[in-house]
Amino acid sequence: MRDFRYRRAADVADALALLEAEPEARPLGGGTNLVDLMKTGAERPALLVDLRDLPLDRIEPTAEGGLRIGATVTNSDLAAHPQVRLHFPALAQAVLAGASGQLRNMATVGGNLLQRTRCGYFTSAAAPCNKRVPGSGCAALTGEHRNHAVLGASPHCVAVHPSDMAVALAAFDAVVTYETPHGPGELPLAAFYLPVGSTPQRETALPPGALITGVVLPPAPVAATSRYRKVRERASYAFAIGSLAAALDVRDGVVREVRLAFGAVASRPWRARRAEQALTGGPAGATAFAAAADAELAAARPLPHNGYKLPLLRDLVVGVLTGLAEEAAR
Repeated sequence: MRDFRYRRAADVADALALLEAEPEARPLGGGTNLVDLMKTGAERPALLVDLRDLPLDRIEPTAEGGLRIGATVTNSDLAAHPQVRLHFPALAQAVLAGASGQLRNMATVGGNLLQRTRCGYFTSAAAPCNKRVPGSGCAALTGEHRNHAVLGASPHCVAVHPSDMAVALAAFDAVVTYETPHGPGELPLAAFYLPVGSTPQRETALPPGALITGVVLPPAPVAATSRYRKVRERASYAFAIGSLAAALDVRDGVVREVRLAFGAVASRPWRARRAEQALTGGPAGATAFAAAADAELAAARPLPHNGYKLPLLRDLVVGVLTGLAEEAAR
């Protein structure tokens, strides 16, 4: 591990000044991802800027009826918050599925959004990785890629984003807010994560030196009837091999509104807009749910050893939406 300096920021302005003064600085929330990457050498910051004293640890209603979630809110507090559980249950379920209790007590919302891939080639200095060393190649293409991307990948990188929380946020059109030395800004989550393309080392559209201050969830009545389901290789804490955040509004057997986002299938949370479009205004039934999943997955390009994800995702869509439709019919 590289030697590094440590500073605890007093406020947002202090944090921004520290990050601006040191190009190789990294913001530190709970450290549950960054510290691991420092141990492997995948991250080599010269300075850690501790954000835990910043006044960004609240969850508050917005004037429009949504929620504003501070960047330093812990995952445990997010999952337990009554308004999150009531109005966005899939988000609470995603957070609870995302880690052990000890990690959730430390991990923060901002850090969760910025966590790096868990691809073994990214964390190993012995293997080529375009995300870690641009231009070195992608070892996963011909190596171990069972848990890698089937959607939106490129010849330069097939790693997947590991966050469960971000999948639910994508389904509900979350907006990421941030501060820079030049003023505040915001990015819809749909634009926050960059397509992998030929520059997999560039993961987000955050301006240089920007600091995430929170996430805003716009009002979404459909989100009150939502669910997050995660498939993993063991029942205990593990990263997903496929996941789904879904919300459904059914009236008289007709889909009025639906939200779908996949996890563990791309370099970013994958909003299944083709499937949503195929379902909206049509019948709520297993046949329609399966057809919509197939429409979304038609763009998939699986590798030799991860094609199993396509029937897995199809079954997730059918199973979760069928459950939600049955709940609506009661």
